Amino acid sequence: MTDQPNPSESVDANELDATQPDPTPLETDAGPGAVEMTADQLAEAKQYAREDLVCDILDKILDVAYLAVMALIFATGLEAWLSGTLGLENTWLRLGAMFVAITLIHVAVSFPLSFFSGHYLEHKYGLSNQSLGRWFVRYLKRNGLMLAFNIVMIECLFLLIWLTGSYWWLAAAAAFFVVSILLGQLVPVLILPMFYKIDRLENDKLANRFEKLTEGTGLAIEGVYRMELSAETSKANAMLAGLGATRRVILGDTLLEEFTEDEIAVVFAHEVGHHVHRHIRTMILNGLLFSVGGFLACHWIVSSMRGSSDWTRTLPVDILPLMMLTITLFSMLLEPLQNAISRRYERQSDRYALDSTGDREAYRSAFSKLARINKADPDPHPVEVFLLHSHPPIAERLAMADRI
Repeated sequence: MTDQPNPSESVDANELDATQPDPTPLETDAGPGAVEMTADQLAEAKQYAREDLVCDILDKILDVAYLAVMALIFATGLEAWLSGTLGLENTWLRLGAMFVAITLIHVAVSFPLSFFSGHYLEHKYGLSNQSLGRWFVRYLKRNGLMLAFNIVMIECLFLLIWLTGSYWWLAAAAAFFVVSILLGQLVPVLILPMFYKIDRLENDKLANRFEKLTEGTGLAIEGVYRMELSAETSKANAMLAGLGATRRVILGDTLLEEFTEDEIAVVFAHEVGHHVHRHIRTMILNGLLFSVGGFLACHWIVSSMRGSSDWTRTLPVDILPLMMLTITLFSMLLEPLQNAISRRYERQSDRYALDSTGDREAYRSAFSKLARINKADPDPHPVEVFLLHSHPPIAERLAMADRI
């Protein structure tokens, strides 16, 4: 169905992931926003970005095409097969079976692209440390978790439709908001540890610097943690995750190993900036508004296709693919707006990191390093940024630092 609002904010170099730094001498450009990359490094970064972009676009096209075929051609026949051949006369059992069938077929159809983008492409550019077996286990685990979670969500959604009738979209948006809050609290303590080893960071020197950076901000964090990314990837990341008592800063082990203390302090200050500007709270509220729009659009389209809103009482299971298609299309149409909001938040946090640390050189070296070792295109096409990027291009982020 729809993506959950992200309960954490991370510093990103166009999806801020990093590999080992290239030891060759760097060519620098004195112009605003110049990134320290050699011509070969820049060419490789642009090639990787192009291939990754193609995979992203193909994935979106595949999602829409698959759901359209299921909604407009096979939905009625699939429900009849579940009811007649399998004898699933109970609406709730048939609904769950319908969702499982749609999801498993989708996973099978999209597997070649998932393998190419998630395993082959990452190894091609030296960004992955996973063996094929470990990647496949992680792939199954991730999809299994999403399948189990979404079955519960689908069943609850249809229950709300049955209970609230034509106003189900309001009840669903309210429930979505509650789920977002719960996920925000559970992600760092329950979900992330299912995929990564996470330990409290024991570094008194860094802890003292972090404490100074949070003074006067009102940020109450449960702790600073180290996340073991290196077993899976050579990329680096950091995030402010959790809500309330579970709020914590999580730093990837690759970032801790590859960056200087000054650079790590800048990254940490960026995460503090998300708190100071209340980005997580605002994102959850934005998610509430977006979900109202998405569910309302879903109600209108299904009612139009059915000729009335009586379906909210009879709960025909074959509308499930149409609902999934509608929400997917709505999310894609809304993505540029969501990305624009996210880029604005990132700019605010970047500026906060510069102001709070007063260390432009560390900021510049950190983002230049991230662009270089992540093989991130520092200056992608503006249309690509507008449509698909949740973070500003690295060249823009460095140009901001050069202007102040």
